[in-house]
Amino acid sequence: MADKGDLIATDASAALIHAPPPTELDPSELKGPAPLDAASLERAASSDGDLELFGQSRALDAIRLAIGIDAAGYNVFVSGLRSRHERESVLRLLSEKAATMPTPGDWVYVNNFRNPESPVAIYLQPGQGVELRARMTELVGLVLEQLPKAFRREDFDQERAALRDKYNKRAQELFGNLETRARERGFAIQSAPTGQVIFIPLIDGKMPESPEALGKAMAAKTDAEREQLAKAQGELQDELGTLMLRQQEMMRELVDDIRAIERAFAARLITPSIEELKHHFNNPAVDAYLNEVAEHMLGNLDRFREAPAEQGPRPAAAIEDGARWFDYQVNVMVDNSATRGAPVVLEDAPTYRNLFGTIERWIDPLGRSGTNFTRIIGGSFLKSHGGFLVFDLEDAAVEPGVWKTLKRSLKSGRMTPETFEPLPFFSMSGLKPEPIEIHNKVVVLGGGYLYNLLYFYEADFADLFKVKAEMRPSVAADGAAAAHYAARVGTLARRENLPPFEAGALARIVEFGMRMAGDRSRVLAMLEPIDDLARESAYFARIELAQRVTGAHVERALGERMLRLNFIEEEIRRLIGEGTLVVHIRGTSVGQINGLAVLDVGGYSFGRPARVTATVALGQAGVINIEREARMSGSTHDKGIMILSGFIRARFGQQHPIAMTASICFEQSYSGIDGDSASSTELYALLSALSGMPLRQDLAVTGSVDQYGAVQAIGGVNEKVEGFYRVCKAIGLTGTQGVLVPRTNISNLMLDPETTGAIERGEFHIYAIDTIDRGIEALTGVRAGTIDEPGTINHLVDQQLKRMADILRARPLGETRVVQEPAPNPSAPQPPAPPEPPR
Repeated sequence: MADKGDLIATDASAALIHAPPPTELDPSELKGPAPLDAASLERAASSDGDLELFGQSRALDAIRLAIGIDAAGYNVFVSGLRSRHERESVLRLLSEKAATMPTPGDWVYVNNFRNPESPVAIYLQPGQGVELRARMTELVGLVLEQLPKAFRREDFDQERAALRDKYNKRAQELFGNLETRARERGFAIQSAPTGQVIFIPLIDGKMPESPEALGKAMAAKTDAEREQLAKAQGELQDELGTLMLRQQEMMRELVDDIRAIERAFAARLITPSIEELKHHFNNPAVDAYLNEVAEHMLGNLDRFREAPAEQGPRPAAAIEDGARWFDYQVNVMVDNSATRGAPVVLEDAPTYRNLFGTIERWIDPLGRSGTNFTRIIGGSFLKSHGGFLVFDLEDAAVEPGVWKTLKRSLKSGRMTPETFEPLPFFSMSGLKPEPIEIHNKVVVLGGGYLYNLLYFYEADFADLFKVKAEMRPSVAADGAAAAHYAARVGTLARRENLPPFEAGALARIVEFGMRMAGDRSRVLAMLEPIDDLARESAYFARIELAQRVTGAHVERALGERMLRLNFIEEEIRRLIGEGTLVVHIRGTSVGQINGLAVLDVGGYSFGRPARVTATVALGQAGVINIEREARMSGSTHDKGIMILSGFIRARFGQQHPIAMTASICFEQSYSGIDGDSASSTELYALLSALSGMPLRQDLAVTGSVDQYGAVQAIGGVNEKVEGFYRVCKAIGLTGTQGVLVPRTNISNLMLDPETTGAIERGEFHIYAIDTIDRGIEALTGVRAGTIDEPGTINHLVDQQLKRMADILRARPLGETRVVQEPAPNPSAPQPPAPPEPPR
């Protein structure tokens, strides 16, 4: 059974093979210059900037396609718009198209006299909505003014008097006939003080002088005579009843005839006005409505009579002036009287009410709720009929009821105004307006995440929004792009009265756009950050009383921007300088290396070094990610650890099993960590721990790795290099410090002038690495070699893993003991000193 010393024994006869020094990047490779000379930049700045979105021809062509096809479902989802200028560019494109389109008509709601709960929607020519409303107001005013006068006219009074005389004569004739028949039967007719008609028997053809005389006369008659008189009196009473019924019928006929006269006189006033309106608007829907209006007016003439001289207080139901005549009002929902071409409606606050309108209610002093068709309010969706509606779908999607109603309206092509009721049980509107046919294009703004979410989880989304216009974040950094930047800055300076920009300032702004794009061959396409940098640079030029904005002012603006946001970065550097956060930037160490991470504190990102350590021991657990065990590791970081394990198995596990338990840790990391950019760093630490070769601590490392040992590109390379440089500067530059970056990240380097200057002076270094072997050589000064080549890193690692497998195989089951990382063996060959970095 081997002891601990067996684990670290090496072949003393095998001398370590020195590796060649790593290749350092030339300062010219650290950043890309502006792709346009100074004279061309200044000429471009003097020209007018292009108002169209920069480099977004594909997205704009997609929008043109959608608005050029008149078919259902060709609505547009615009992804990636952020600034107001970018939104204005889309609106300008829509406005240009709208100017060539016909102006849509007006939509109004009018009263449904037969079913007031279902108001009628009418489509009119542009501008006729407000005209119909005004003409209806004039009609009601005319009837109110002229109808009472018509009823006071002499000819109306004469006709009514003649009609009354006619019916009075007929009533007198009826009563005279009854009186004649009564005398023929021996009775006289007399009216009692109560108004009751009495039949009194005659005595010798005359009226009795008194009741006593009538009594004596009746007593003198025989029973048969008295019975005959009673029978005759009963028959007369029946005839009187019949006569009274006939008089009532005659009174009803009189009232009907009088109303017919009133209707005829009112029709002479109302009908010509109605016919004139029908002829003017020449619209079948308006004709049908006006017929209903005329019929309703003629059937309710009492409403138009003069009010009594002493009028009491207005009733509580009369909420507003004219509420008594709301039946004849016109509710204009869409007014295109001032529109030229098709409307372009931008809804900045896409709530349910603003998009789809509502039906308002009133509450009277008694707490009763009421509404009518005049309380229907239209929204942006209706007002965009015949044109375009633009709104932010990310804002609208979180508003209750918006997406459901939008989807239903786009599918059916109709919209029904209603009050949004989260709890339908308490719905109180009571109105069901007639649906309105809508023909518009909806252009929604949102991010890529929202688009994917709706596309995959909303079944109707792809049919409703058939066109996606995606804004590209960056474009090729060529001369045309630089000229566009310069023209944009020049136009901004003239529009906002800023000092003119020199060529150096323009070039520095273009370089800023290249850095923001993350690739020196690309430049940022969304230019709002460029505008902000130009304004801030001009500000510092003014406070320095400079006549022109120079490159120094741009650098100051960038520096001040960093100072406003880098408090946390400074605190981390202070803690590293004081030794609270342990970061070694001198000497060498086994199983320990400086990794690089990027922290984003909101509007500002910076790189910071992080000490990564690895320990190995006998076992079969493989590589243990301490961050994962502590639940502080993201899925991408876990994947990087698994790839690292795959590399170890592929390179060193072909001849013998990997009998190793290794722990990898980001020391003093107290928050979550994610990303695979540290996988190469972790692999270097693990190889050092297995081989016993110390790693240079004055070098920091970044880069991901694949299972074959190729170092791959990572993000945030500029922030990582600059962050490590600032830490080294704060502690003290030695002239040997630097960073190992993936070779594929060279095109992403756009370092700030301070870091670039330090590299040019030989105070800091950047090495491009393409494989793990080249990286471990730079960190140890020992050649990587192969597992069969003594004196190389791979051979040392393979021998160590082989010894560990042999020891584990030789121990009986249950006797395996964990052996910590061995101390350096004085008898083992020592690694060569790190080579001096090329200067």
